[in-house]
Amino acid sequence: MSKTDIAIPSRAVAAARRKPPGAPAARRGRPPKSQANPAGETRDLILDAAEDLFSKHGFYGVTIREVAREAGVDTALVHYYFGAKRELFDAVFLRRAEVWNDDRVAAINRYAETAGAAMTLEGLLEAFLRPPFEWSLKGGPGWKHYAALVAQTNANPAFGGETMARYFDPAIHRLIELIAVTLPDASEVDLYWAYHNLSGALTLTLGETGRLDRLSGGKARSGDLETAGDYMVRFAAAGFRAVVGMSPRP
Repeated sequence: MSKTDIAIPSRAVAAARRKPPGAPAARRGRPPKSQANPAGETRDLILDAAEDLFSKHGFYGVTIREVAREAGVDTALVHYYFGAKRELFDAVFLRRAEVWNDDRVAAINRYAETAGAAMTLEGLLEAFLRPPFEWSLKGGPGWKHYAALVAQTNANPAFGGETMARYFDPAIHRLIELIAVTLPDASEVDLYWAYHNLSGALTLTLGETGRLDRLSGGKARSGDLETAGDYMVRFAAAGFRAVVGMSPRP
């Protein structure tokens, strides 16, 4: 992955930044309309708290009461803004998914337009992978929590597939559409299997579990995301090429 610093778009920073403390005191019932700005801060505090807890304990290991306590608000406010726990989880997931996917699609479209006939598989993969790595590197603790949450959700057999499909499929379909141009002999089955393997590697790596550190005896570090991105682009490109022809084209 390129070592060049890539500025994080200010629009996304504003949307995903942890708000400073200053939410109104916990209270039951509907907040008054005059508290529009504090209410917005309270909503973000709830999302931040839920994101942190979900990323550490999973969907089933967190209660609404725990989220409220972490955010410093009454449980009634959590229900008021988000409804049931699944709706809260979806709101947490969507908040940063929009940023990731907008950035990834914009990056691969920009690369394809600029490269034209010289477009390469490695160039596409770097453009697609760079935004999540950059956000995790430079976006602050919230993005670390979100990356861990995505890793958990991707491996969740109960609702992970549905959640990932809802929020990530359009960006992935666009990537595969462009990869097909660089690998014209690959069948759709080949490309989807290759992406499936890449997806697992990506979410595990962004989760920064420390498994790599222990396995390698400290020679490789899971938190070294710049190096991880470089390895992933090369590894994934080789994998895509290796599976071409495993499934015949229709």
